[in-house]
Amino acid sequence: MKRRGLLALATGAGLVALPVGAMAQAYPAKPITVIVPFAAGGPTDALARILCQRMGEALGQQMIVENVGGAGGTIGVAKAARAAPDGYTLAFTHMGTLAVNIALYKSLPYDSQKDFEPIGLGGTNPMVLVAKKDLPAKTFPEFLAYVKANEKKVQYGMAGIGAASHLGGLMLNSMMKVNVLEIPYKGTGPALNDLVSGQFDYMVDQAVNVLPQIQGGNIKALGVSTLKRLPQLPDVPTIDEAGLKGYEVTIWNGFFAPKGTSKEVVAKLNQALLAALGDEKVRARLTELAVALPTTEDATPEALRAQLKASIDKWVPAVQAAGVKPE
Repeated sequence: MKRRGLLALATGAGLVALPVGAMAQAYPAKPITVIVPFAAGGPTDALARILCQRMGEALGQQMIVENVGGAGGTIGVAKAARAAPDGYTLAFTHMGTLAVNIALYKSLPYDSQKDFEPIGLGGTNPMVLVAKKDLPAKTFPEFLAYVKANEKKVQYGMAGIGAASHLGGLMLNSMMKVNVLEIPYKGTGPALNDLVSGQFDYMVDQAVNVLPQIQGGNIKALGVSTLKRLPQLPDVPTIDEAGLKGYEVTIWNGFFAPKGTSKEVVAKLNQALLAALGDEKVRARLTELAVALPTTEDATPEALRAQLKASIDKWVPAVQAAGVKPE
């Protein structure tokens, strides 16, 4: 049947025939804002920009990264949670804001499991234990012995409450059973600068942040946080194999939409994410940054929902056991 006949039939059936220009446009009909709840230049921001560029190409619309930092990522995540559930405002964030912050803050302005629709996992960042280059320890067992013997004077640095370096150091110190002085910074950059200049002794941070300084000989790598060695640091043992059994900390990052976003929109965004993760140029760039790429099965909305719950179940008791008082 011709288009004019369809419109006439609709009118005859008591329905209002809308002009073609008034019909709903297919999603997305305009650029999409992706809130990254951290400052520009960090690992989550870098990963978001690489993925969003390719996803935008797949969707036919630009995906614009908006950095909304502050309060351990809670400000940006809360802004995304309050956005209209129309698919035009998303969050790209890591596990700290949605899982660990539950134990770090007395009250969060969002419910991690109820206020969002998971879209998919974007990648996982391994971490590295690094120390100032003149620290006497050359191996992890020597480091462990040194920290225990000098517990009252050793200091570790991190990029702020809820930052990846906070989580990695928190778990490390807890498992080493030491209570050392914690030096918080406003960002990874200042913290790394002070580690290079020897202002404190060690930190645990994402590989993408510390690799250039390790390769430049400015700091030393004593262990990696994964259960397998990193291809980028083949001579550096895992902390688990070096003696601290069970130590494993990785930082996953994922896309989330506000609660109530339609399944159709979530599915289209997930398809775009899979297109980005399957792109050879994207994969090569992320491999350079030491990002572990998810499989197709791990990048589904359902898998990310399960990942979030598993992280909450792991990290909330771990933070509480470490004796951290919520702010």
